[in-house]
Formats: sequence, structure tokens, C-alpha cells
Amino acid sequence: MKRFIYDELKKWKLSETRKPLMMYGARQVGKTYIIKEFGEQEYDSLVYINCYKNDLARILFSGNADIDRILVGLSSMSHKTIIPEKTLIFLDEIQEIPPVISTLKYFYENRPDIHIIVAGSLLGVMNMQGESFPVGKVDIMHLYPMSFEEFLDAMGEGQLVDILHSDDHQLTDVFAPKFIDLLRQYYFTGGMPEAVKTYCGTKDPIAVRTIQKNILAAYEADIAKHTASETQRVRMVWQSVPEQLARENKKFIYGAVRKGARAKDFEIAIQWLVDAGLVYKVNRVRDLKVPLRFYSDSNAFKLYLLDVGLLGAMTDAPAASILIGDHIFSEYKGAFTENYVLQQIVTIPNRPTYYYSKDNSTQELDFVVQKDAIVHPIEVKAEENVKSKSLAACITHDFKAYSLHGIRFSMKGYKEQDWMSNIPLYAVRAFII
Repeated sequence: MKRFIYDELKKWKLSETRKPLMMYGARQVGKTYIIKEFGEQEYDSLVYINCYKNDLARILFSGNADIDRILVGLSSMSHKTIIPEKTLIFLDEIQEIPPVISTLKYFYENRPDIHIIVAGSLLGVMNMQGESFPVGKVDIMHLYPMSFEEFLDAMGEGQLVDILHSDDHQLTDVFAPKFIDLLRQYYFTGGMPEAVKTYCGTKDPIAVRTIQKNILAAYEADIAKHTASETQRVRMVWQSVPEQLARENKKFIYGAVRKGARAKDFEIAIQWLVDAGLVYKVNRVRDLKVPLRFYSDSNAFKLYLLDVGLLGAMTDAPAASILIGDHIFSEYKGAFTENYVLQQIVTIPNRPTYYYSKDNSTQELDFVVQKDAIVHPIEVKAEENVKSKSLAACITHDFKAYSLHGIRFSMKGYKEQDWMSNIPLYAVRAFII
């Protein structure tokens, strides 16, 4: 299946400032597949070493960090000759052998002609003990669950992606019924590659839901494996996310995790889930100026699940209620739709994303996205009622002097107004790019 990060990998290969590459991402988002595909298609040869229960690799990287020695070992293990610039070395599951991380420094310093990529479960990589991270010596890429556009391509609808990026709004609106039907299917499958592949091949919702449940079980097992004394608190936060999203005001409430809880009780657990890539944290901003980070309020935030399909599986939302009819777009007070929108935004590099709310009223903007020097105030509307009272108040009153232009993502087609543009939900990523 096509992943947009493939083009970024090609740029990395050709870069004159290329460094060893670390690919981050939550478990089962497709890191191994896309890197192997890249190595097989773009290089003369691929040296693939899986570090899981690999005693030879453990011995090799536990010795001295002489790169020529390591290259001889990797060549022997793979039965392939490693040719500079022509061979890609891919070390997978590196969380199993912590010294691999620090070795990347020496690849960068001593053998920049060697192309090497490492990947592993972020749950494990982030918890490596006793290993220094090679700051400034590696390139980093993040892989997320498949976007809606990647889902379209996997479904054989790549031409629809081209239409979304054509800026031909009239043509896009003509295909609205098809986009909406496919969006409904994406809400169910989400973007975990195994779930998408199974759905594309079988259209069997039971098989897809089984895969999603297995992924959730694997995450629970990894939480227990890697969080030690924080395990119970991490699980409590993780399991509370759907409940938090089902509330009208989706600001994270510690008391919803445990009665009487405070920030100090769960801040470590929350940060662990964020660092592991299992949840997205969206902080509040107090103002709509660039750079938004200057005005971030880390004490007020929302948490979203990494994948809308997993959100459905986690809540046991019936497949029929998602795949049939349109009420899923507004179900649970728009929880699915907001999660979907954010899931598309995070796949685009350099798009800082926050939300805005006033201290003394219920007025709130679902998201505020910074694109270079432009701030996009955003409201997400899943219902048929698309009145944007909070957005209108911000644009035409509270921040009138800023000359901002509002964005509303909804089920309606493209529509331009003086102060606001309506963008169809299925075109989120095309617009944000």
C-alpha cells in the first residue's frame, strides 16, 4: 500500500546532508513494511536485520563501536555485500538491543557513505535505559496511521485524491456522495495498515474489528511491559480517553480518570502515552498570534486517540452504526469527527496544532493550526446544523483586529464567505497542506 512518507524517504536518500535515519511511530503503523519496500525498490540491495531475539546482533552491537567491524558482522549475518550508496541497512526492533542507538553516532561521524535506517516500537525505544541519544547525529521521521487520502489510494480510488488536490471545488462537490461513503468506511477501519489491508481485500467488518481489538490488546500488554510502577495510572488515562471525548467540553478532566485526582497524579502517565504515540495532546492557547507556542497553556489540553478506527473498537461502536447512515459523523458529540480531523492534520509536518477557549465563557475553537505565518482558527461540525457561533465571534469580534479567516470543516460542500470558508470533512488534509 502506498504511503506518503515514501517520497520523504526518497528525499532523504538524495540529501547531501543525509544522516542515519530513525523512524518513529506507534506499534503496527507500518514502519517495517514501508522501509523494506523503500530498500527493495530504491537500492541495489537491502540488508534487513531484525533485532528481536537475535543473539548474533546483540553480541555484535554489545562489543566495541568500530563501524568497519560492525559492517563486517552485518554482512556476514545477511549473507550480502554492503556497498556504500548502493545498499540500505535496515535494523528493525532496535528496542531489543539498546546499544544500536548510540552506534548511530559513529555511523554519522565515520561512515557517512553508509545508508542506514533504524526502527522499532516507540514504546520500547523511548524507554531505553543507559544509552545516550545521538543528538544532532540522526535524521528523524514520524510515521502515523494511514490518512484518509492513503486509505482512498488503498481502496483503488487514487483519482479521488488527485481531485481533492486539484482545487476544482465544483468537481469535488460532484463526487461528494462517493467521498462521504468512503469517509464513513474510513471512520470504521481507521488507518492501521493491517485493518485497511483486510478491509480492502475482504470488506469483512468482523475481521477488521478483530484486528483492531488485537492491536488494542497489544498496546495494553506493552503498557504493562514498559511502564513499571506507572502501569495502572497509564491504563486509567488510556481507558478514559473515549469518555473524555464523548463530553461536550472535551478538555481533559483528571476527575474523570479518578475521583479527586489532580495533575500531579497523572501527568507522568499522560506524557508517557503522548511520547509513545498512542494519544495526541492538544494544548490550549490564550491568543491567536504567531508563534502559537508562545501562548500555549499546558495546564489545559485535550487528548485524542492515535486512530479513529481504534476509537471505534475501544468504544465497541457497532459496525452497522458507522458503516450505514450518517449519524456516526455526529455520534458521541462529534468525538469521532474531531479525532478524524486531528488524525489528518498530524500527518503533515510543521503544522503546530492547538485549541482555543475563553476563560469566562463556553466559547471555544476546536483547533487552531499554524501554517507558516498564518493562523487558521478551525471549527469542526459533524451535525447538519453548521452554525459557527464561536468561530464567528472570534473572527468578527474578539480578534477582529487580527484579520483572520475562519475555517469550518463540515459535511457541507465548499463555500466561501467574507470571514469563513467551509471545507468538506473529506478534504481536511488537502486544505491544511
